[in-house]
Amino acid sequence: MTVPITPLRPEEYRPAPEAGFGTLETDKGNLPLRSLGVTAGITGLVAGVDVVQGFGNPFDVPLEATYVFPLPPRAAVTAFLMEADDRVVEGVLKERGRARADYDQALAEGRRAAIAEEDRPDVFTIRVGNILPGEEVTVRLSLTQPLPWEDGAAEFRFPLVVAPRYIPGVPLPGPSSGDGTAPDTDAVPDASRISPPVLLPGFPNPVRLSLTADVDPAGLDLREIRSSLHEVVREGNTISLRPGERLDRDFVLRLAMSASSSLTLVPDTAAGKPAASADTARDTARDTARDTPHDAAGGAVGEGTFALTVLPPDGSGDRSAPRDVVLVLDRSGSMAGWKMVAARRAAARIVDTLGGGDRFAVLSFDSVVERAFTGGLVEASDRHRYRAVEHLARLEARGGTEMLAPLEEALRLLTEDAPGTRPNDASGASGATGGSAPTGAGARDRVLVLVTDGQVGNEDQILERTHARLGGIRVHTVGIDRAVNAGFLGRLAVLGAGRCELVESEDRLDEALEHIHRRIGSPLVTDLRVVPDGLEIVPGSLTHVGSLFPGVPLTVRGRYSGPAGALTVAGRTADGGPWEVRLDGHPGEGRAVRAMWARDHLRGLEDRYAAGDRSLEERIVRTSIRFGVLCRFTAFVAVDTRVAADGAPRHHVIQPVEPPSGWELPAPVPMTVAGAPMMAMPASFAPPPAPGGAVAATRGSSPDAALGTPGGLMPGPVPPAAPKRRAARGFSAGVPSMPGERVAITGFDGVLPLLREELTRLRAAESLPERDRRRHLADLASRLRVFVVMLGDHPGLAALAADLEKAEDAGTSLGDLWRRTVELLEGLTGGGGAGGGSGGPGDRAAGEVPAGPPAGQPGGASSEAGTPKRRAFWKRS
Repeated sequence: MTVPITPLRPEEYRPAPEAGFGTLETDKGNLPLRSLGVTAGITGLVAGVDVVQGFGNPFDVPLEATYVFPLPPRAAVTAFLMEADDRVVEGVLKERGRARADYDQALAEGRRAAIAEEDRPDVFTIRVGNILPGEEVTVRLSLTQPLPWEDGAAEFRFPLVVAPRYIPGVPLPGPSSGDGTAPDTDAVPDASRISPPVLLPGFPNPVRLSLTADVDPAGLDLREIRSSLHEVVREGNTISLRPGERLDRDFVLRLAMSASSSLTLVPDTAAGKPAASADTARDTARDTARDTPHDAAGGAVGEGTFALTVLPPDGSGDRSAPRDVVLVLDRSGSMAGWKMVAARRAAARIVDTLGGGDRFAVLSFDSVVERAFTGGLVEASDRHRYRAVEHLARLEARGGTEMLAPLEEALRLLTEDAPGTRPNDASGASGATGGSAPTGAGARDRVLVLVTDGQVGNEDQILERTHARLGGIRVHTVGIDRAVNAGFLGRLAVLGAGRCELVESEDRLDEALEHIHRRIGSPLVTDLRVVPDGLEIVPGSLTHVGSLFPGVPLTVRGRYSGPAGALTVAGRTADGGPWEVRLDGHPGEGRAVRAMWARDHLRGLEDRYAAGDRSLEERIVRTSIRFGVLCRFTAFVAVDTRVAADGAPRHHVIQPVEPPSGWELPAPVPMTVAGAPMMAMPASFAPPPAPGGAVAATRGSSPDAALGTPGGLMPGPVPPAAPKRRAARGFSAGVPSMPGERVAITGFDGVLPLLREELTRLRAAESLPERDRRRHLADLASRLRVFVVMLGDHPGLAALAADLEKAEDAGTSLGDLWRRTVELLEGLTGGGGAGGGSGGPGDRAAGEVPAGPPAGQPGGASSEAGTPKRRAFWKRS
């Protein structure tokens, strides 16, 4: 295949030497997205957020701009506005196909229009059409999100970048459904909608970012506010980003505050009118689920929404049943750098929590699945745990993210040879899958732990293939990334009645793992049920009920009918005794409770749809429009009545996104073609051609060619066992080390906090019985081995680890070995315990993203022709 290279004329561009490789600068700019403003009002444990995006047209012809961006996965989007030429157009929520048709028709008629669509729980797309030359258009989104609370702290997390995701499967024929860099495949039919091009590292900050959060404790005891990943300015309880921050990582605030059990009742008449379409009345009339009259707000007369929060009882969970645990670790190329270090450490810590009566397996995967042990589950003996940690220490990031196969293998291991199981979650929640399984004298808890960044595009395929097999298995997910795929990991954890922990830095890892350890242990209260008193719960409206764990409150939302009343939450304690708490309802107002319930309810319906129940499509659309909350089957569309252009826009640009902070991507290698310097990837990393065939690699007539080349997903190796599958698309870990070569993953400063933590643990264990102290030293040996690998080598730690491996031998002097260990750790750490030190691999700068855009799409621009035809990709047949 021949790809012509058309150079730009000198008068068409101006080099920008400090802008990073491959970037150019034009007089008018080259990106449509000018600004992004986020304003959050946090009241108690609820956040109301307004997102304002400013688009401009630097070209000489009308423009259609596309922006793929993230939102919190549990957020309910309830309003959409477009502002242009001193006109404000309110968005209308419609069935997605109808909204797309209205948008396309408006553009064809020369009118301005904008459409907001959800492609994943945390990935959204906005298209703004017929932006006139030199004009600026503003779009506004309003959303509401709950703040999770645990161990005395709430978390406000707002994502700012869609990280590249691994796209498996065989490319589909026909036009793509979107304008992204990845082709649609049979496993990810909308891959081209979730793969925006990626800016080169060093590109001048293209978007003005502002983010402000106003915190109102609403009567709760607010003790501390911490920002995890950004430099902020605080004035009272108002937190603002410092100017100049980039959209390359999540914004995270942690609020140390109290919480209390409560029941809030919000009648529909107090919830306000939702942002629904003019067709709401007609769509609501079709809702035959309940034969009751509806008011103008779309709710039933006499109905409302409740929010129930119950704190767990005092105490800690004492595990009484043995466990079967399968640990699945992602070692794909996108995990390179600090993420791989943190993932190995997380997995090793989980292995260390297992007891002698437990069984376990460790699976690692990229394009292939590797096991720490052959066969099935093995006993969690000291020997097996050491071998597992040793296996984990050898893992390096590489290849593609083929996640489905290891998850299916993990479920197979947990369902084979199981003498009995315990009910992981006997809730009556609508859509819950973590149900009860047979119990008996040999009953065992079954647990699957997935450690990954979650950067895959085939989430629906994974959920569909695993959903039916999750009964009786609790699934916990540990998401490690600064731009984690929280939507998918959260959905998987909910379906598996488990927990999702997000780790944006190594400093956060220990806290997150403590939560996972508690989750793997037994809950305080199980078999929970909600019993109404004085009001009626609308059947099928309860969100997930779950179980009560130490430090984690239970939050349940649902619909009710009746004037007022109370709810009782009843269950069974770990020792089999009854437990219950009764809460009287207190009236509330505003749309937050109603919107958050609708989002949770829709998410449950969408997951059931993804798992194979295609009959839910019409019900999902009706529910979304009735309650005015965006979902994957609906869209907000804003259409101006005034004609502004002569037909459809003649230019289409998809906004490139920032490289995620902390990612270490393969660097491009230089080569020369026909005497002109350019960049290209090695053959194994060559980007695929753009859908529709090859066109010019550089379009001199397009100012947006100044972007250089967008990053996007690079092909990785194809597993030998699957010769018919196309080349797996993922990130490579870069140049591998020579066999036997020890490569330092971090400097000593990166290991120092871990050594301090080990010293603190060692001092705390001095009073344990001799057997437990010997086991502690033997387990410490496995962790020291990991530190040695992280450092490349360390003779002192390596020698101590070798001696500690013999700690359980009766002939080994425990006192001498214990003293040696304390002295070495004190010498290395200066005698400090846990909590000191910082830095490490998580502070390293991100590597370069690969060069080489899909041919003919410099800077993410799509065809100059009319609006491309798009398939109804969200309807999977």
